[in-house]
Amino acid sequence: MSRADPTRPEADRPLADRMRPRTLEEVAGQTHLLEPGKPLRQAIESGRLHSLILWGPPGTGKTTLARLIAQRSQAQFIALSAVMAGVKDIRAAVEAARAERASHGRPTVLFLDEVHRFNKAQQDTFLPYLEDGTLTFVGATTENPSFEVVSALLSRARVYVLKPLGEAELVRLLRTALADSERGLGALALDAEPAALELIARAADGDGRRALNMLELAASLTEAAGAGARITLERAEEVASGSRRRFDKGGEQFYDQISALHKAVRGTDPDGALYWLSRMLDGGCDPLYIARRAVRMAIEDVGLADPRAFALVLDAWEAYDRLGSPEGELAIANAVVYLACAPKSNAVYVGFGEAQADVERFGTLEVPLRLRNAPTRLMKEIGYGHGYRYAHDEPGAYAAGERYLPDEMPDRRYYRPVPRGLEMKIGEALAKLRNSKP
Repeated sequence: MSRADPTRPEADRPLADRMRPRTLEEVAGQTHLLEPGKPLRQAIESGRLHSLILWGPPGTGKTTLARLIAQRSQAQFIALSAVMAGVKDIRAAVEAARAERASHGRPTVLFLDEVHRFNKAQQDTFLPYLEDGTLTFVGATTENPSFEVVSALLSRARVYVLKPLGEAELVRLLRTALADSERGLGALALDAEPAALELIARAADGDGRRALNMLELAASLTEAAGAGARITLERAEEVASGSRRRFDKGGEQFYDQISALHKAVRGTDPDGALYWLSRMLDGGCDPLYIARRAVRMAIEDVGLADPRAFALVLDAWEAYDRLGSPEGELAIANAVVYLACAPKSNAVYVGFGEAQADVERFGTLEVPLRLRNAPTRLMKEIGYGHGYRYAHDEPGAYAAGERYLPDEMPDRRYYRPVPRGLEMKIGEALAKLRNSKP
């Protein structure tokens, strides 16, 4: 799970690196990919190499699987990180692959960690060598390949999605590390309270590397304190303090979570809305970003069913701007719950989109003369404003039968109030006016 150099002396290597699985059976989690009969399992066991991209959060075994793929197929393994490597390194890997095939007849697996950090030109560099079989490419990424990997490379590599490790899987991983005398902490003869391991597993949040790093720190502190060979719940709380849930600002999880918040509001679920709001704040999201998105929710999903929602969200935004945390965050939470509970209407949102589409469809239609302003004598003489009916002079301040669209356009009803909240009354009032006779 670690990216550390496996050639380092054993004692100097982090626990997560020492505990790297050596076989498929030792891999924690990913049963949806590695159970007998699953495509990836079959490909690894058969030794049939194919280019692939491993997509998943940190600490789920992407590097480990790449190594096992190369090991099982008896291939040369070359590992690069997109953070530090460039085109020169790719070319060097190609030369090493050609030399390996020429001298030993072995294929080469080129593993590129964080492939999403390569730009389009760098990713394109791989393509000729995948086509001619010089390299089998294995990429690892925490970002959605659909957005971060060029289509030409995606079409040549199968994508496998890795899942975060469950708490039970992490606890088993921790117990294995405690008991393993060869690679783990077994030589220390340490024990751990079950509650301590469960806390570390929760704090690791699906990341196996993170869990092992916390266990190693807890073991070190336990030894140094001379408090007996037992990792206590208090010690686990000490090493786990400050841990945050997975949240990648600007990445896919960021947009997934704001999407979930928006949909909970739209679905009139204040509990779900509060949960996703809390998740985003817990992950370090800027509350002002959430406030800005809440304004969008008020406009798009509540609309004129409750016009107060828009003002309330703006007030919450200002409250955070003035007060900061935690008072400002509570103001945003109030606004989010109000939006979730408010009657919903997207009538203006939909109508505005239809009006924009008609502008594109009909082009630059002339404003009817009766609707034009006539500030000069010439404009009056050529008919500007002629025939215009001043609504305030009409019964009910409504010029029944008057038309305000271009003459060349058919009649349109962009705004269709929904029978909820204030829009119910707006719809009734409009229907009454439209049914009045000229």
